Amino acid sequence: MALLKWPKPGRNGATPPPADSAEGRMPLMDHLRELRNRLVIALLGLVVGVIVGFIFFDPIWRFVSEPYCGLPQAQELRPGQCTMLILGVFDSFFVNLKVAAMFGLVVSSPIWLWQIWGFVTPGLYRNEKRYSVLFIILAVPLFLAGAGLAYFVMDTGLSILLGFAPPGTLTGITIDEYLSYALIMLVIFGISFELPLLMVFLNIIGVLPHRLVAKHRRMVIFIMFVFAALATPGGDPFTMIALALPMVVLFALAEGFMYLRERRLPKGEDFSHLDDDEASPLGDDGNPIEDVSPVDDLTPIDSGTTDPDPRK
Repeated sequence: MALLKWPKPGRNGATPPPADSAEGRMPLMDHLRELRNRLVIALLGLVVGVIVGFIFFDPIWRFVSEPYCGLPQAQELRPGQCTMLILGVFDSFFVNLKVAAMFGLVVSSPIWLWQIWGFVTPGLYRNEKRYSVLFIILAVPLFLAGAGLAYFVMDTGLSILLGFAPPGTLTGITIDEYLSYALIMLVIFGISFELPLLMVFLNIIGVLPHRLVAKHRRMVIFIMFVFAALATPGGDPFTMIALALPMVVLFALAEGFMYLRERRLPKGEDFSHLDDDEASPLGDDGNPIEDVSPVDDLTPIDSGTTDPDPRK
């Protein structure tokens, strides 16, 4: 949770911070109020996007249904026309709602991403806040790139999945099933592309050092492929690889940024390469200070005798 700093008392008699805020932290209730305000702003942005999605439902639906309508299986029920099934009375309304929600989620992504970052930023140091604008500049395109990649691989994934239908059967999916598949794909791909940016953020605030990432690099890549296999709704190998490979590339870029950033830190400030029980280098030459006993370092002083003759 963000740690907001209290304003310093000015010369004009400004009210000083309370006694229990000696460390400059915001009280819990103020945190909750700030979180509430930011959630309201994010939800308002989402609601506006959903309303726009309702208004422009027809062109949005044509765009969303294109990956399925381009397949031969989509024209088996009515040759020459893309056909989906509606089985429930209320399915038509929920179709409009889901399409509008998909559109609103993508369109309002700059708003709710900025609110998330704005809630975290006050707890950062001044040298860490300079990455705020860079975070938003990268977060929004990464989410949109993941959603765009999901859109372009949906037709191939659906073709592979529907291709397992036995001969002599007609392929017809409900519109609700297709929208659920498309929504999960867009969200999973969009969020997955944000994970490398989260790694960079944790490295900036000192939680995730590059040494730890490099040590477990193979395990992280393996987990990415496992995550891609479990997260993709169809489970086909093409969609899994289409999600895992960009994540690996983004992970490599994030690791390279972490490595270059830690190399640029001044010597003596970055101790992330040391183990928890290893002493940090405190000497001017970069070497650990040798352990010196306080008793051995003392020089005996005899005030009752004169200095010895150096010639003896």
